Amino acid sequence: MTEKWDYSVSDEKLEELIKNYCTDFTQLEREGRYGPITGRDKEISDCILILLQKGRKNVCFLAPAGVGKTAAVVGLAQTIVAENVPDYLQNARVLEVDLARMASGTTSRAEFQDRFLPLCKGVAERYHNPENPRIILFLDEMHQIMPNCVGSSYAGLSDTIKPYLTAGDLLMIGATTLDEFRMYVAQDPAMDRRFQKVFLKAPNIPETYAIMKALRPGLEKHHNVTIPDDLLMLIVHLTEEHMRKRNQPDKSIITADAALAYHVMHKGIDQDVDVDSIYYMVARETGLNAKAMHDDKQLRKISEEVDILEGRVEVAVETTEKTAYDPSAQLKGVKVDEDFQEEQAKEAARQKQIIKASQEAEQQSELENKESVEASAEPPAKEPEEKPQNKQEETPKPEQNEQEKPRVSVDAISVSERQGS
Repeated sequence: MTEKWDYSVSDEKLEELIKNYCTDFTQLEREGRYGPITGRDKEISDCILILLQKGRKNVCFLAPAGVGKTAAVVGLAQTIVAENVPDYLQNARVLEVDLARMASGTTSRAEFQDRFLPLCKGVAERYHNPENPRIILFLDEMHQIMPNCVGSSYAGLSDTIKPYLTAGDLLMIGATTLDEFRMYVAQDPAMDRRFQKVFLKAPNIPETYAIMKALRPGLEKHHNVTIPDDLLMLIVHLTEEHMRKRNQPDKSIITADAALAYHVMHKGIDQDVDVDSIYYMVARETGLNAKAMHDDKQLRKISEEVDILEGRVEVAVETTEKTAYDPSAQLKGVKVDEDFQEEQAKEAARQKQIIKASQEAEQQSELENKESVEASAEPPAKEPEEKPQNKQEETPKPEQNEQEKPRVSVDAISVSERQGS
């Protein structure tokens, strides 16, 4: 080792830390410890794309429990072992950091960080050496390292690894559920922006069936019991219908494993698993009656579905040419009932006659009412002429003096005239 790459954490110490506190997914894959991971090609491709970037090359897998976040990381390790990655990630190591193992036996946070910091520092120091393979650290349940995760033994560890994530010396993969990411990780914007998110959706029935087919050889080898395609699809349908609180493919894998174990315990090995074992395990998990699950019609539909998926039955796919929308196209070629059309025409003519007669009657009634009103009406009375005003307006009476003059009666005047004569 040259002076240029004189590391503060020696190779021996780093390997000891990895051996004590990490799980090497790539080494276990070389030993054949994992089954084939299928159905996650797009997610693994997105993960590789993020890891190849110069900055912010940290991945966070987000999915509900049981969908396969850890399985996607195992799929990445399988892709690296198969050498289906660019030269930048050739011979890379995928290490799961077991925080529980690292925290066991420690009495203080300083003692715990005394184990974690040399691991991060040793990995970061070797990042820039092109002779060393890349080391990818995987943190499952990464929300537990956030300071606001109350009750976690690793709370506050995010502040320790932030400098390494900022410098870009670490390749890190985290995994958690979307709800826990929002509650804990997203509350710290500095930590949130350092990870690029990859969402994993729960597989549908055909995708789950393909995953179960890939895992079937390992289950059959372990139990020494075979499981046909129809019963494999039956497990997928029953778990999808009755186990609503759990997610695929985890519930189908667990149910298939338990059904094979039940068959071995009660009916032996070297034979096909029977349908009663499957019904029993589904009923045991859901609390339903195992005898009530049997349905011959459902079994026939499942058999037909499997034949189509396996290519045993060709499905005719109708190809229609794209044409302009024509509402009358649906009526082409329809045979017309002439008698019915004639009855409809007669009924329409009768309705028109009724409406016409009603209108004429209404008009006649209005005309008669108008004539009767005109006949009974009297000529209007003449307005009274106004009386001519007197030419001489009445003169106002003179105001009386304070002492009124004595009035002389007419009789007194007439007596005085007689005496004078």
